[in-house]
Amino acid sequence: MTFKTLIVPILSVGLTAGCAIDPRGLLDDCDWAEPIRPSRQDLLSDGTLAQIVAHNEVGARLCGWQP
Repeated sequence: MTFKTLIVPILSVGLTAGCAIDPRGLLDDCDWAEPIRPSRQDLLSDGTLAQIVAHNEVGARLCGWQP
């Protein structure tokens, strides 16, 4: 068998199996994430702090996270 005849089966296996997700394992849309709570000792840049705040605000709005 040549490389050219093997490439189609190899690619099709990779494409069909690479993104499989079992939806039965997810109980809720919010199960995949939780609030980010940095400690007082963490040194955060302004950009990192803004990303944490944005993440937590979206989670509070969509998932009902409490501060």
